[in-house]
Amino acid sequence: EVQLVESGGGLVQTGGSLRLSCAASGFTFDDYAIGWFRQAPGKEREGVSCISSSDGITYYTDSVKGRFTISSDNAKNTVYLQMNSLKPEDTAVYYCVTEVAHYCSGVANYWGQGTQVTVSS
Repeated sequence: EVQLVESGGGLVQTGGSLRLSCAASGFTFDDYAIGWFRQAPGKEREGVSCISSSDGITYYTDSVKGRFTISSDNAKNTVYLQMNSLKPEDTAVYYCVTEVAHYCSGVANYWGQGTQVTVSS
C-alpha cells in the first residue's frame, strides 16, 4: 500500500521559511517521481514542484522558482520542500504526490493527506 505522510506545515510570517517533508512507503522509491501540489481556498490544485528520484531532475512552477527547493533522501525514502521567502499567496494545503512515471509528468496518482501552510502578511 502506497503511503505518503507529510509534515512540516504551519503558520509563518511573510518572508519566513518552512520545510515540508514527505515520508514515502509501499513502493520502490525510484519507480516514481515525487511531487508537491497545493490548493488554496477557492482555487484549483496546482503543481508546485517535482523531483525524479532516479536521476534528480527537478521541476518548479514559475511562481516559486528561486524560493523553493525540492530534494530527496533516497536512503530515507523522503522528499523535502524547502520554502523560503514565503508570501501570503503561498498559503494553501500542500500535498505530497507520486507521479505516474519516474519523470515529472504533472500527473499524480497517489496523494498524501496534506499539510496546511499559512503565511501571514
